Amino acid sequence: MRLNKLSSKDKKLFDKYLGLERHELSVYAFANIYIWRKFFDIRWGLIKNRLCIFFKDNIGSFLYLPALGKSNSPYVINEVFDILDKENANSEFPHIENIEEKDLAFYRDLGFDCKLKSYDYVCRRADLAKLTGGKFKSKRASCNYFTKNYNYSYRKLKADDRGDCLKLYDCWMKQRKSGKEDSIYQGMLEDSRVSLIEAFDNYSGLAFQGQVVEIENKIKGFTFGFKLNPQTFCILYEITDLSVKGLAQFIFRVFAEALQDYKYINVMDDSGLENLKKVKMSYHPKELIPAYIVRKKRTGG
Repeated sequence: MRLNKLSSKDKKLFDKYLGLERHELSVYAFANIYIWRKFFDIRWGLIKNRLCIFFKDNIGSFLYLPALGKSNSPYVINEVFDILDKENANSEFPHIENIEEKDLAFYRDLGFDCKLKSYDYVCRRADLAKLTGGKFKSKRASCNYFTKNYNYSYRKLKADDRGDCLKLYDCWMKQRKSGKEDSIYQGMLEDSRVSLIEAFDNYSGLAFQGQVVEIENKIKGFTFGFKLNPQTFCILYEITDLSVKGLAQFIFRVFAEALQDYKYINVMDDSGLENLKKVKMSYHPKELIPAYIVRKKRTGG
């Protein structure tokens, strides 16, 4: 099977296959695949009219999403693992990521080992926009503090805000790194900056939507994301100057207010970080959507 290197021109084809059924996990979007191309050799191919998306780095090669088509196919899965087995020196590495819960039985029936990878946090948009009730009391207080104490404006994010947003990201990253010696966390912040540049360089083509908040004509906060399905919008980035009290809560709220075409907002996963999990849970998601990894079961001793 011929594997093609990912290009921005592939969006139409990917959207066709991603749109064959409704997905709730944020990874099921071309935008959220394309921004990783600086970290992975991303290639794709069609096997029996199923779109197969392979990611490869210096550790190994894996299928980023299950084969996308109108139905699951044991033949296609066998072909995928034949490819992965040839590309990976470590026989235990080949795997498929981001399996949806509804498909677990299919893989288990084929004898695969299925393990939880992560959860996406999905909130009701109206909850985030209104912040009503006792459970959102602290969020309202933060928003009110910001609006009372700062002379601000907010508007749509534009691609040519790139430079100012990157400067803000660098400020935010420095604030986040301060006092934290966790090398994995610091590496994630650096990687996120690379993906942010990729997103800005392709902002219009990837159909991102976002907003900025300005104080004294300087961007102090920005947020943007993408449409996942007709009812759900994913927030990919939310970056604010952490010295501005209440700004993070405010920009999240006004962006939710602006997204009136959607019922739900997916705030993505927590990257395995306990603090990020705590923040996402503080917005009382309506549902946690699980993603799984499947591998061949080990044989022998």
